[in-house]
Amino acid sequence: MTDIEKLQAIIDGSDNIVFFGGAGVSTESGIPDFRSVDGLYHQSYDYPPETILSATFYYSHPEEFFRFYRDKLIVKNVRPNKAHTALAKLEETGKLKAVITQNIDGLHQLAGSRTVYELHGSILRNYCEKCGKAFGIDAVAGTKGIPFCDECGGRIKPDVVLYEEMLDDNCIRGAVEAISDAQTLIIGGTSLAVYPAAGLINYFHGRHLVLINKSRTSADNAAELVIHDAIGEVLGALRI
Repeated sequence: MTDIEKLQAIIDGSDNIVFFGGAGVSTESGIPDFRSVDGLYHQSYDYPPETILSATFYYSHPEEFFRFYRDKLIVKNVRPNKAHTALAKLEETGKLKAVITQNIDGLHQLAGSRTVYELHGSILRNYCEKCGKAFGIDAVAGTKGIPFCDECGGRIKPDVVLYEEMLDDNCIRGAVEAISDAQTLIIGGTSLAVYPAAGLINYFHGRHLVLINKSRTSADNAAELVIHDAIGEVLGALRI
């Protein structure tokens, strides 16, 4: 039996599946992986990306933050790939109960997924720090310098979780409940190196743990099925 056939059998026999994904889910749509050889962490800027994407840097060097943010984090005109589409279809069948993602691109929702916990927020959402008015992506992408609210003049902040910031309590609570209740947890496209997000998988006490990633992760030894391949190719090969 091939790995795809084993995964198919697990999915066919499960009625409560949760998917936990990372950057590798979106790389096949053309979005760079922060930690890959060609990703953001291997490029040269005046400051390291970890520094620029911190809350401290955002408040102390906002112009430099937004220059980097527009240049490297806002990726427009990208489409969902086979992984996003397969997960949306699996949700339609009633088997997949939730997608938990570390990505901020909104591609799961664009593919049709409805129950999505975005651990690190979304580039599609922005808000005024002063009055709370909500803005879409163009309020930041379509401006230069520091974006300001057209209502009160306050600074517009992307609704993404920066280094040094806490994850959203409601999002974490929903993700933990989904993982805790799951019969099958599929982890895909993540190195499981980003905490506290990666620590959420410790709440899984179900029956089947599946890991799909191009390289090894810290959870490989605990998984029932490990597939070292592109997540889109694997999920795209399933019969859903």
